[in-house]
Amino acid sequence: MKIFTKFLAVTLAASAFAFAGAASAQEAPDALVKRISSEVLDTARSDKDIQSGNNNRIMQLVEQKILPYVDFEHMTRLAAGRFWRQATPEQQNQLITEFRSLLVYTYAGALSQVRDQKIEFKPLRASAADTDVEVNSQVISSRGGEPIQISYRLEKKNDGWKLYDVNVLGAWLVEAYKGTFTSEINKGGIDGLIKALSDKNKQLAARAGKK
Repeated sequence: MKIFTKFLAVTLAASAFAFAGAASAQEAPDALVKRISSEVLDTARSDKDIQSGNNNRIMQLVEQKILPYVDFEHMTRLAAGRFWRQATPEQQNQLITEFRSLLVYTYAGALSQVRDQKIEFKPLRASAADTDVEVNSQVISSRGGEPIQISYRLEKKNDGWKLYDVNVLGAWLVEAYKGTFTSEINKGGIDGLIKALSDKNKQLAARAGKK
């Protein structure tokens, strides 16, 4: 789980998973990410409750702006790799639920750290017929320092574009978790992984409850 720590703030500062309910399937994926990223960044910067670490307000923003438009099943399936087919439907559902919760806590913790970041997007290299694209951007802080390169992978579904992976500082999120998943499965099987994720979520929930 430690692999995610190094880019906690960056991922959400860039609103990697921010999609609005009004998003259209016809809207270009880069335009969609740019438009909604600006919305979430503006909210995170201006909302005093978020800035102060109010967990209820942060979770509310995550629920409203982020969760409906992330393909958690796709993410979990990729992270589980070959083990996904070995899991029963019930185990698959449990994995999706626990992985989703883990990412929610991660994003919520990062939102409170948004301050003066801004995002610049690079031209989209894709054709109109593509159904799987990569959107590239960089996060810049007024405090200086090297820009943080961030890339997003999106897939076009019947109900519009959905995000299923993000790359920060050269590391793809799904690939990073794939190693953790494999390690836990090798130690305790699919149920062992589910328990490890569940235990982590309980720790994060207890920590969030103290705020």
